[in-house]
Amino acid sequence: MTLMKELALPYQTLTAVPFTNVSIEDRFWSNRIKATQKSTIAACLAQCEATGRISNFAKAGGLQEGGFEGIFYNDSDVYKVLEGIAYSLLIEPDEEMEAQADRIIDLIAAAQQEDGYLQTFFSLAEPDKKWTDMNKHEEYCAGHMIEAAIAYKQATGKRLFLDVAIRVADHIDSLFGPGKRHWVPGHQEIELALVKLYVETGEERYWKLAYWLLEERGHGHGIGYSWDRSGWGAAYSQDDVPVRDICSVTGHAVRAMYMYAGMTDTAMLNGDQGYLDALDRIWSNVVDRNMYITGGIGPSRHNEGFTNDYDLPNDTAYCETCAAVGMVYWNHRMNLLHGDSKYADIVERAMYNGAIAGVSLSGDKFFYVNPLEADGSHHRVPWYDCSCCPTQVARFIPSIGNYVYARRGSDIIVNQYVEGTGRLRLPVGEIVLRQVTEYPWNGRITLRVEAGEAGEYGIQLRIPSWCKSYRVSAGDEEIDQAENVNGYVRLQRAWKPGDEITLELTMQVERVYSHPLVTANAGKVALQRGPLVYCLEEIDNAANFDNLRISSSTRFRTVYAPDMLQGIVSVYGEEPSGDQRFKAIPYYAWDNREAGKMKVWLPENSDETRLYRL
Repeated sequence: MTLMKELALPYQTLTAVPFTNVSIEDRFWSNRIKATQKSTIAACLAQCEATGRISNFAKAGGLQEGGFEGIFYNDSDVYKVLEGIAYSLLIEPDEEMEAQADRIIDLIAAAQQEDGYLQTFFSLAEPDKKWTDMNKHEEYCAGHMIEAAIAYKQATGKRLFLDVAIRVADHIDSLFGPGKRHWVPGHQEIELALVKLYVETGEERYWKLAYWLLEERGHGHGIGYSWDRSGWGAAYSQDDVPVRDICSVTGHAVRAMYMYAGMTDTAMLNGDQGYLDALDRIWSNVVDRNMYITGGIGPSRHNEGFTNDYDLPNDTAYCETCAAVGMVYWNHRMNLLHGDSKYADIVERAMYNGAIAGVSLSGDKFFYVNPLEADGSHHRVPWYDCSCCPTQVARFIPSIGNYVYARRGSDIIVNQYVEGTGRLRLPVGEIVLRQVTEYPWNGRITLRVEAGEAGEYGIQLRIPSWCKSYRVSAGDEEIDQAENVNGYVRLQRAWKPGDEITLELTMQVERVYSHPLVTANAGKVALQRGPLVYCLEEIDNAANFDNLRISSSTRFRTVYAPDMLQGIVSVYGEEPSGDQRFKAIPYYAWDNREAGKMKVWLPENSDETRLYRL
């Protein structure tokens, strides 16, 4: 595996440890990474071929006859699959997959125009309308190209794709910026991509263009069909107020997440206090008032996004898969910015629930929409006309290792508990830290200094917000008074290879209650064990699914079933009288067996006033 450089931005608290420095060896994530490599990427490539997404580049490059096929933003799906291929190649070389990617990249390069412009819809269908409608995703597609090109250069050392992306970025920079045309990207994405391009090239004008594009918002510059559409307007693309004045989340959920991620990136570069304050306000608004228990966001099909605070219906919940992945992207950056574990808690919630629910265990069927209650008619499918979610999964899951570790000075930060090793560069030298754990099924984690120079440094372990009690020991010594810093237990001493830390997180079935203002969940309770939200499927509870209720006396037990749904811990509930029994499975795993009803929130027989807890 190729090791990538760690990057410290001027105003971030933590330094990211890239996934290429992390080897994942546990069954939970290894199964998903392998399914992505063998099934998801292959399925996405086949669909991109069959739907004309790839041949559009050949046509735009004069290599093939014919007109544009599909929707104007379809180029982005090809770029996201290529990004997923790059991440997969960084994990495990595959000559056939790399050859496929090289062939597609050659077509992309051929499609680029002399001035650097590249979007096949406009090249083939509307060449006279380039840069006239801010919602036609020109810079959105460019952003995904830039991210994919950087990843591919890092994976293979080949520059062709990156050179194409740089020419696209330079073309955009020639048109927009101080003293040039006003522009508001209708679908944000290029902002965070331009920051990545700055990191890759060292060219400051790229991140400054991202900052300028963010500053354009909220000043009446936006034009295009989404601004003109009734019920959408400027708020749909988060263009209703200047970004530093944002107080509440509005509009399309994925666009919002990408914008907040871009804002966080620029804040880590320039320390803009207005951005820092706005990010803290909007984070509280999203997490405290607009987030589902699964980490999903965006209740409304109408705008693929937000409505009013505490409007969190279950059966009509939209919760786009891309939006849950966006929550991971944004909260990871907020964790780096502030160094607080509460952001890593949200990464974990979205990652283990809302995000991976979007793909079948086999890796080749997908959810665009992720409701928390279903009548038996909602199922994953092989593809969508708008297939942002399948290709999002293709690039997200291979990069899961990005979220495991971070570094602060001479401290190692352990954000996620995943069996495998991490290579971390500290002032004392390179340290190899191994995790041994059956997480998320078991709360026992052993961390061992596998290799490296002996020396003094700190190891900080995140205590998840769901955990009510824990024990930590170093070697045979139980630590009673470990220092707690922003949700992390911190152990500092002179470490040497062979030293071990054991963290035991009490992992039991917990009842979770909604905020009282979430009327959809009045009188209901949800079940969570560790990081996993549970649901009931009709297949396991056919006899009493519609009439099942939980009471204050319901008893729970857990059973590990290694042969069920690739191995899960099931939760069984039973009344002391024995009159009612039920079985719950992790939410991410639903709709992988027979069709049937599903629900996360369960009616509860109780006269007690419940406290909101999430």
